Amino acid sequence: MRQLVTLLFAFTALLAPAGVNAASPDPANTLVLELTTGEVMIKLRPDLAPKHVERVKQLAREGFYDGIIFHRVIEGFMAQTGDPTGTGTGGSKYPDLPAEFTTTAYERGTIGAARSQSPDSANSQFFITFTHTPFLNGKYTVWGQVIKGMVSVDKVARGEPPANPDKIKKAYILADKK
Repeated sequence: MRQLVTLLFAFTALLAPAGVNAASPDPANTLVLELTTGEVMIKLRPDLAPKHVERVKQLAREGFYDGIIFHRVIEGFMAQTGDPTGTGTGGSKYPDLPAEFTTTAYERGTIGAARSQSPDSANSQFFITFTHTPFLNGKYTVWGQVIKGMVSVDKVARGEPPANPDKIKKAYILADKK
């Protein structure tokens, strides 16, 4: 039995994205999104994008993301949210953030900061990639990785905007859960 458990943990580790331990996430750097389609856990990456992670934590703690829809969802590409207007043109009351580009690859479940043409225009919007998207590498700030619940992201309604958009019911930092 012990060998079976050891084998199961080893197999689970192989399925997790590189550098992710889904069995014991760091509560201070784990964002939980309760979506209309299910729960998603995101490992925040302050090692890659400290300013973006700080902003996401701030907005989640303020309840900013609660009730916000997925306004742009493209099959085989990504699901985008974080705009309080639902149009893709809105953001938080805080100033835009400078880019924090890295060589980190965009894979399935990678979280990136949405922005306009200006690299330094990210604010509150973000996207979750459905698949390997190398054309984004080094051009959009990576600030997280889905470690649980990607199936819930896969269920988000498609469209630009979707006819009946799914939303973030609640967003919070795991360490803050009471």
